[in-house]
Amino acid sequence: MAKSKRPVALVTGAANGIGRAIAKHLAETGWCVGALDLPKTGLGRAFGRTRNVLMMEGDVTDERTAPACVDALLEHYGRLDAVVSNAGIMTRKPLRQLKLSEWYRVIDTNLTAALLLAQAAEKALRASNGSIVTIASTHALMSEPDSEAYSASKGGLVALTHALSISMGPKVRANCVSPGWIDTGNTAKLTRRDHTQHPAGRVGKPEDIAEIVAFLLDRERSGFVTGANFVVDGGMTRKIDRKSTRLNSSHVALSRMPSSA
Repeated sequence: MAKSKRPVALVTGAANGIGRAIAKHLAETGWCVGALDLPKTGLGRAFGRTRNVLMMEGDVTDERTAPACVDALLEHYGRLDAVVSNAGIMTRKPLRQLKLSEWYRVIDTNLTAALLLAQAAEKALRASNGSIVTIASTHALMSEPDSEAYSASKGGLVALTHALSISMGPKVRANCVSPGWIDTGNTAKLTRRDHTQHPAGRVGKPEDIAEIVAFLLDRERSGFVTGANFVVDGGMTRKIDRKSTRLNSSHVALSRMPSSA
């Protein structure tokens, strides 16, 4: 097939939530998109009527999937300009109950799959001066109980991304986005407090992440940005919760004492 005049992106975990929003936003703003997800996850429902989307089914933890998807896009569109590693899962279990197989499943899906995709896409991305965006989480910076596998995978993804930016630059840029609380419709109805606890005044939307991903994929707008991690969380990681954090007078006094050095 003749080379597409539109840039081409591959988005993993594209059937729902953040991945779906990213793929739709790109398709609606001048991109051709390869939308990858597991079978029976709703790709047809998500993109059945969306133009410029090539739906692909596969397991990102299978090392054959990424090369097959890259080859399919090159055959169909003649180019590949970007990959967005969004596929991810979470296992929440008490530390002593977490099975090694469950740990590996999370690490393989959230972290190793991003490496496999970068390896498969490297040649095509170098040819197009392309870009990689990975979707991590604020769990790379802070944690909740029983989230060891998820937090470790997302912290590793941030590190992998800045390593890729050095190894693949200057031809290929690589950046990371770390969302906070994003309402993907999988939780109960949000309360007023859910929104107001955020300095931005609301819980995030998948479209918030899609917008910054589109910015990072655009070399004209973000060509000097690589190796960075963008925290998109409505300000929550910058907020001190005074109901749970108590600074007594002795702590304050000590912090104001001059150094003896």
